[in-house]
Amino acid sequence: MNRPALAVLGASAFCYVTAETLPVGLLPQIAGGLDVAESDVGLLLTSYAVVAAVSTIPLTAVTMRVPRHTLIAVTMAIFVLSQAAATFAPSFLVLGATRLVCALAHGVFWSIIGPITARLAPPGQAGRATALVFVGNSLAVVAGVPISTAIGQWLGWRVAIGTITVAGVVCVVLLGKFLPKLDPLPHDRATRLGPQLRASVAIIRDPKVALLCAVTVSLVIGHFAAYTYIAPLVRRDAGLAGFGLSALLLGYGAAALIAGYTVGRFIDRRPGPALMLLLGILAVAVAALAPVLGLVPTVLATLLWGGAFCAIPVCLQATALRIAPQARDAASAVYVVAFQIGIGGGALVGERLTSAGHLGTLPLIAAGLALAALVLTATARQVFPSHLADADHHPEPRAATPPLR
Repeated sequence: MNRPALAVLGASAFCYVTAETLPVGLLPQIAGGLDVAESDVGLLLTSYAVVAAVSTIPLTAVTMRVPRHTLIAVTMAIFVLSQAAATFAPSFLVLGATRLVCALAHGVFWSIIGPITARLAPPGQAGRATALVFVGNSLAVVAGVPISTAIGQWLGWRVAIGTITVAGVVCVVLLGKFLPKLDPLPHDRATRLGPQLRASVAIIRDPKVALLCAVTVSLVIGHFAAYTYIAPLVRRDAGLAGFGLSALLLGYGAAALIAGYTVGRFIDRRPGPALMLLLGILAVAVAALAPVLGLVPTVLATLLWGGAFCAIPVCLQATALRIAPQARDAASAVYVVAFQIGIGGGALVGERLTSAGHLGTLPLIAAGLALAALVLTATARQVFPSHLADADHHPEPRAATPPLR
């Protein structure tokens, strides 16, 4: 297993997740700095997700024949340029525009990172390798978001964005150093653009992929309806703001890191039970936030919420790779679209209800949709089997062992 390359991919994922969700922790600062309402800042997540969802499939198809190591470096370079522009955005409109540029690269990045990870992993260990890369996602929650929140509250939200821009520059350099040469697989090189695009769109007709997307959309809409407004939610429930909010987000991320590492030991063997357990914990934890419970219950429920949710994408991404072994880029693109629809839809639902004064209903919506995802998972055993034997693992498609540069 190429651990240095996986570590760089995880660091790149860290940057993307931190930047995408940064407005969550800095809602008051961005709103005050640009003279807009907090609910308007929440729409930054919605617009970002909409652009990523619309552009992912066509851009993934267009770039199918680009060497994978080059393409992921390009997506990180676009990330750096967009974040640099956001750092100096003079208005809310310009800030939103810079995030939309980043969103165009976002979908391609997440569509190819899973297949790249699978090609760097030994046969039968794609899930474990995915879990290692997704440690970057958990670190974004455990460190990226709370540290960015603390920096933003101390030095201003522009400094917070500038800091993640510098981290992106480092990732671009390290990708060039450690990621091996990964040419497109033979069937990708030989296929013309038109068939590639049609295949990427048509794969949603695969019942297994459709079920995966249904679980993803249901779960993510509910989660982001509540998570986008976690700052006002915990302020209402526990009186947490400023340093207290940063500390809670740090704990949320720590729980995510532990859960993500732990689930990586099971998803190549028992993907169904692992996912159902996480969905059950998520539903109970987030439902507990509906009433105003006070400091300690709110903190405990939030930590369980963070641990459960942030481990779930590891299961879902590994599933996308497993159920479509000969069309991993296309399946990953469709999964990314479903995830982005969930983010955008959830942020929009949260904005509408928060603006209408129904903040307390967001946890109930999140819990209900998590239960719906749990039911779908339990009934879709062909997608989320209770057990995978060695013979059940699909072999990793490889053109050849990629040489290190």
